Amino acid sequence: MEAIVWFIDLFLHLDRHLTELIQFMGPWTYVILFLVIFCETGLVVTPLLPGDSLLFALGTFAALGSLQFDVLLVSLITAAIAGDSVNYALGKFCGPRVFCEERARFLKKEYLDRTHKFYEKHGGKTIFLARFLPIIRTFAPFVAGVGSMAYSRFIFYNVTGAVAWVTLFLASGYYFGSIPLVKNNFSFVMLAIVIISLVPVIVESLRRRDGS
Repeated sequence: MEAIVWFIDLFLHLDRHLTELIQFMGPWTYVILFLVIFCETGLVVTPLLPGDSLLFALGTFAALGSLQFDVLLVSLITAAIAGDSVNYALGKFCGPRVFCEERARFLKKEYLDRTHKFYEKHGGKTIFLARFLPIIRTFAPFVAGVGSMAYSRFIFYNVTGAVAWVTLFLASGYYFGSIPLVKNNFSFVMLAIVIISLVPVIVESLRRRDGS
């Protein structure tokens, strides 16, 4: 319960937490932010870390002069690319070993083959679009690795998706975050970003359930 409260507070008061982080860590703030984005995209156990809202908030702080926009842009794009690459590697390493166990009742090799075929056909757009979907972006590269998606295709969409995702939200925060209406209602803006980001995931889940 305490963890849930902490996460809610983190999302709704990112501006306050970032201010404290910058004051306490100084230049090391960039390292912490790199690790947050890396973990959010690269580790399947940390899908609830802030992503879209964090990038928007960081763009706002860059506009105010508290952080350097160009440093954020380069470092966080690198973190997103590295995170997906590690996630892919973990999936490729773990997938065959898990799915090929003879006694595996639910993780059969045929499921692995289906995953491979899907990612060979639709993997590119899946990796790219997943960047803009919270939680999904954490699992998509792992599943791509499990399905042995061709790495040449994966890395292309990994890089283009990372560039588009980080640039869009950082730039949005930079140009719109300092507007008085946004600045004075920052918590509501953060909540709106999270809700809007989750809408496609919720709609797709409901659609699948109704179709089952």
